[in-house]
Formats: sequence, structure tokens, C-alpha cells
Amino acid sequence: MRTMMASMKTALFVFLHWVLQYAVCRDVTLPIGPLYRVAGFPLSLPCVVTGFEGPRTQEFEWFLYRDDAGGRQMGVVSTRDKGFPYAPFQARVRNGEVRVERDSGDKVRLVIQRLRAEDQGKYECYTPSTDSNYQGNYSASVAVKVIPDTLQISYSRSLTGQPVPEGAELTLTCSAGIQSEQLTHLSIMFGKRSGEEGLGKEAGGDVSTVREIISIDKMLGVSSGRLYKKRYDDGEITLEKRNGEAGLDVYVMKMRAVQPDDTGSYFCEASQWILDRDRSWQKIAQRTMDIGNLTVQQLAESLSVTSSPRGEVTLQVGSPLILTCEVLGLPSEVNSGLLVQWMRRGSISSDVAGAGGVEVEVARMSPDGVVSWGDDLSRASGGSMEKVAEGRYSLKLFSARPLDSGVYCCVVSVYAGRRNPGPSTPVTLTQKSEGVTVNLKTKDVLVSAVAQLPRGPLLKRGSTITLICNATVTTTGPAQAQVQWLRWPIPEPVFKKGQRPESDDTVPEPPVVEKPRLVALLTYDGVAKIYTNSSEVSVDRLSAVSYRLRVHTATIDDQGMYACHAEAWGQDPHGGWYDTGAKAESNAVNVYLYARAADLLLIPLVVGVSSALFVGIVIIATVTCCFMKQLARQRARK
Repeated sequence: MRTMMASMKTALFVFLHWVLQYAVCRDVTLPIGPLYRVAGFPLSLPCVVTGFEGPRTQEFEWFLYRDDAGGRQMGVVSTRDKGFPYAPFQARVRNGEVRVERDSGDKVRLVIQRLRAEDQGKYECYTPSTDSNYQGNYSASVAVKVIPDTLQISYSRSLTGQPVPEGAELTLTCSAGIQSEQLTHLSIMFGKRSGEEGLGKEAGGDVSTVREIISIDKMLGVSSGRLYKKRYDDGEITLEKRNGEAGLDVYVMKMRAVQPDDTGSYFCEASQWILDRDRSWQKIAQRTMDIGNLTVQQLAESLSVTSSPRGEVTLQVGSPLILTCEVLGLPSEVNSGLLVQWMRRGSISSDVAGAGGVEVEVARMSPDGVVSWGDDLSRASGGSMEKVAEGRYSLKLFSARPLDSGVYCCVVSVYAGRRNPGPSTPVTLTQKSEGVTVNLKTKDVLVSAVAQLPRGPLLKRGSTITLICNATVTTTGPAQAQVQWLRWPIPEPVFKKGQRPESDDTVPEPPVVEKPRLVALLTYDGVAKIYTNSSEVSVDRLSAVSYRLRVHTATIDDQGMYACHAEAWGQDPHGGWYDTGAKAESNAVNVYLYARAADLLLIPLVVGVSSALFVGIVIIATVTCCFMKQLARQRARK
């Protein structure tokens, strides 16, 4: 039994020793062949050595066994011996066409820059031994088949170099094909080269930047370059494969709307691919065809926007206002969408027409012809915006009002090459016309306003405050007054620090007047609007010039200084009412509220009851205190 156990241990030890030796022995590997490569194009053979002893940097020697040389060995190139190449390779090694490129100490590649038909054969990669024991394999070989170059590429029409307007559509066509006995695939890429100024130019030349635009890969998948991804996702750049003639397929790239950055030199690149035995795809041939140069003419160089009439326009109120916007310089061959807006700055309320104020939108027409109006929605029925001709747009206000005065300008946003842009489509260019100043003459209008408090009994809390405003409008034609009532608190005198109000020589500071509060409004068309919630308020019109404000059941908060403001409204020939801008402010009327008789009696009553109650409490407290002290003495005697 013991003998059997010892034999098993010995066998296991021998087996483990053999496995360990095998695991660390030298191994040289090459790709699995045969490898098919195209004549005239590069060959790259990687060779890797593992499980070796000695220095990390290993030496490599390459041999070729040509098919047409009866299997005779021929030295190609070595990493340690410059005289290693045989005569057919010596010149090619000297000029670098045949070379060894080292990726690491244990991995190199044999590179033949341009394969020849006679380079076909079996290539061997040999690594001289640096091991203490000669174990493993020290070389590996792979068969290389050189197939003829059948990759063809052409184009049907080249770029002429003439400027192309921004927004125009660009179509590039490239034909390519292969006729190989081996199963190979074709990929197509459209690209652009653009010269850029910078460090390269200072060093003595221009720096050429190559950008991939769009490509169709060996598996017929379409993808875009990094800088063109958004345009590709938006459908602005497409690539289509079509059947051609003579074994060539046609590839059509389209750019929907060229941009200034698209200026450059365009090319088409065709690549031939093969699937090696290790299931990896290898590019075995590539050919590039220059299509020509593209120069994009920017829209900003030709576009101009004008408005008419020019300068300044003066109209009577109620007259029609007609403004025209003209867009010039749009390329006729580019189908562009336009967003046209009419903007106005300033109004009759400005000291100078157009000075200051906020610019507001009057109306706009979208690229699809839909008209919308700005904040003044009443203009939707009192005006129109139309496209009267190609590039000409008109704005009409049927009956101009004083508020329509100001500086008008036309703003045009161009979507170059996009007739119907989407909501997220960026604007190519926005340009504004010069301003047209519109002045509106109003009739001579005079407005006056006088506020008064009718005579009557003293006003007390709970009484009705009645105020009369006499507002007159003097003008020609129909006119109405719009009256609003305002109230200020009665200002109290302000004394300087250290002054005594009861002193005869004390002079108070000017009172601080607070901003008025709007109490009520009676519009020109008789609509009453109340703006206070403290008391019941009503307004009405007593006569053509007399307006009344009543505050029912007045409280202390309703007293103060009252005044009325009158605005004149006129009627235009079309029956519409407008604010003439003429205003008048009345005098201020002081309203005091006195205490009622019941309030005056209540004060002494409250004082009397309070005094009596206080005296009674004092008496009760005194008697109780004395009684308690007397009771305490009697208990002490006992």
C-alpha cells in the first residue's frame, strides 16, 4: 500500500513538473492564414513571442518561402542584423518600404508598404533563443496570398469652385466597386479638408484639417462624423446607395443647406475589407478621389432689409397707416423661410417720438404665412399684415390712434434653405431695417376739471361723502371725458428734533405727501370701476360735465384729500374711440369726519363708570383689610 502511494506521488510530481516546463516554454504566434492582401497596398504581419527567458526585448528575423521559388528560404529583414536581407529585399529595406516596427519588447510587425505579386508565399517569424533550455517553438509561419487590385472609384461631376450661396443644397456623387474572387466588402466615406491658420502656418505651411462627414461601412451601416452628428440626426445630411453600371455602385451624399463652415475641399474615399480566419476585419485596399473645392457665400454679404416710406410720416388721427417692408439680396436658387416682424418703439407718452420706451411687437408673419398680433390684440380686427409680392410685406392700420405713434422698423429672420423650419430650427441671419418715425396729429383739445364738496351738514362717521367733479372737454367733433377719483391721506406737520409743537415760533417742515390711491373710475363709455374695499362707493354722471363720487357709510379711513383727474377721448371717422392724450387735474378737497353725538356722550359715560368702579374696589379692599386685621388680634388674645 505504501509503495503504491509513493508511486502515485512520484507520477504526480513528474506530471506537474512537465506542465510547469510546458507553461513557461517559448511560443511564437502569427495570425491564422491564409491571409489575402491586395497588390500595391500595405501588408502588416504582427508577431508575438511569449514564455521566454532572458531580456525583455527579443530579436526577430523574417523569412519568405516564395511560391514561385520552389519553397527556398529567403531572408527578408531582421531586428539585429542589417545585412540579413537577401538581394531582392535589400533595396526595399534600405528605403524603408520593407521594415520591422516594434510595438513592445516581445511584439513586432513586419510591414511591406507596397505588396508585389512576387511577395506571395509563406512568411516565417523566427526568434533566436535566449533561454537556458531549448523548449517550445521558436518560429511561426503564415501564408500570404497577393490578389490583384480591382478597387475602382470615380465621380460624375466635380465641384467647380464657384461660390455657392448659403442655404443652397449640395449633392455629391461617388461611384465605386470591386471585382474580386475573394469575398470582400466595400465602405464609402465622404470627407472635407479645410485649411486653418495657426501654428502650422507660422511654421511654414497651412494646417489641413480632415473631417469625416458621412460614411457607409462594410456592413452597410450609415454613420456621421462627430462634428456633423446633429445635422445628420436632423435629416440635414443624407447618404444613399444606388445601383450603377459596369459593376460600380453609386453613392449620393446630400447636404440640405450648406453653411459657411462647409467651405473646403471635398473627397470620396473607398475602402476594401476582408474577414480573416480569426474573424477580424482587415482593410486591404483604399483609394481616395478628390471631388473639388466648395466656397460658401454668406447671406450677410448680400441681404438687406428696407422699410418705406422713409424718414418721418405725419398723419391725422383716424387716418390709415401703411408701411412696407422689402427684403433684398435673397438668392433665387435658395428656397428660404422668412419670419417678418414689425416692431415699434416709443409712443405719444414719450417726450420725443421713439426716445426711450420698450420696443414692442406690433405684428408678425411666420414662414408658413400665419399672421399674429402683439400685446394690442384689438389690432387684429383693426389692421392687416400681408405678403404683397415676393420679398415685400405690408402693415396696415385702418384707423391710426395716438398710441400708434413711435418709430417702426421691420425685422426679418431668414432660415436659409429651410422653407418650413421647425420650432427648434436655428435662424440663419436676422436683420433690421432703418426706423420710420410716425407722428399722429390730434385735434386741439382743452380739458378742465374742478372738484368741490357740496354745502351741507357736518360730515360724521357713518355719513355719505358726496364729491362733485366738473370736467369739460373743448374740441371739434365728438369727445368724452374719462374721470378718475383719487385720495391722499391728510399730511401731518413734521417738526424738527428738539422743537415743541406748542411753541408759537415753531415752523414745521413741509409735510411728506404720500402717493394717491385710486378710488373709482368712470370710463368715457359710462362703465364704472371701483378700486376700494373699505366702504361702499358709487360713481355716476349727473350731466354732460358733472360727475359725482359717493362714499356711503364713511369711516375714519375715508377722510383725506380728494381730487379728480379727467382724460379726453375723441372719436375717429370710423367710429372708434381713442385717448387724445389731453389731461387735467382738479384742485384737492379736504374731507374731515367729525364724531357723532352718541360718541360724545359715550366718552363721559365710560369715564364715569370706570371712576365709580375704581372707587368701589378701593373701599371694599380697605374694609376687608381692616376686618381681617381685627379678627387676627382677637384670636391672639385667646
